[in-house]
Amino acid sequence: MNELLLAELRAKTIDLAQSLCLIEQQILTSDEQSAKATMGDINRFIDYFAAQLADVDDPLDRAEALLRLIFVEQLFTSQAQDNWSSKEHLLHVGLAYRSLAPATKNLLLLHIIRACGFHVEAVYVPDQVMLRIICDEQYAIIFHSLDGKPISWQELDQRLDRDDNSVEQSSLEPIADSELVVQYLLSLKNALIRESRYSEALQVVELVLALQPNDPYHRRDRGFLLQQLDCYKVAFDDYQYYLQNCPQEADAKLLKLHLDGFTATDTTVH
Repeated sequence: MNELLLAELRAKTIDLAQSLCLIEQQILTSDEQSAKATMGDINRFIDYFAAQLADVDDPLDRAEALLRLIFVEQLFTSQAQDNWSSKEHLLHVGLAYRSLAPATKNLLLLHIIRACGFHVEAVYVPDQVMLRIICDEQYAIIFHSLDGKPISWQELDQRLDRDDNSVEQSSLEPIADSELVVQYLLSLKNALIRESRYSEALQVVELVLALQPNDPYHRRDRGFLLQQLDCYKVAFDDYQYYLQNCPQEADAKLLKLHLDGFTATDTTVH
């Protein structure tokens, strides 16, 4: 595991754009030169946005002007879709074609908007993660990173009223950057699995487990990927760990039946 990447992701304050570039280099074979070019493009956007906002003093006007610059002038808007490709998790693809998976776009926008001097954070709004710019003690704008459209207070109240999740989530508490990075990694993992890129997906899960050691659900996912790569012994151990820790989950019974026919000694070393 890349120690520089792990140190970046474990830092108290994470450089989100730099972390994405490092993940791309580690897992998706992006080179250092491409990462530098991507960071240069991001910094040029930041400089341009900051210059355009230089004469806008009112906090709410500044926030609204920035959203117009990002989503209208620069066309950073996307259509919702069920599945996003691995390419749409890449920063340079997103910057070129304005199409980024939501988990990636959340991190990129947080980086850009903070660099422009705003207090912005991710929050859970049933049933999705949205971004919130806090303008001052009176005003805040909550918007979806796909299209930049603010959610009305009426719609927000309706969503919260029908929310079945925990009090912490429904009270719009900020989501930690470290958790957003994990959400991005899981989104990337799912895209790679859909594309049958199991070796790269395994690297993603290994990175997630380095950040959240022994999480049984990530261990289950690693077991699945190891099985696809014919590493049966380690896959068996991961599946057993999941069953021991999550015996009541809906898939546990089916997985146990699967393991009954599993040959634990059939091992391939990678």
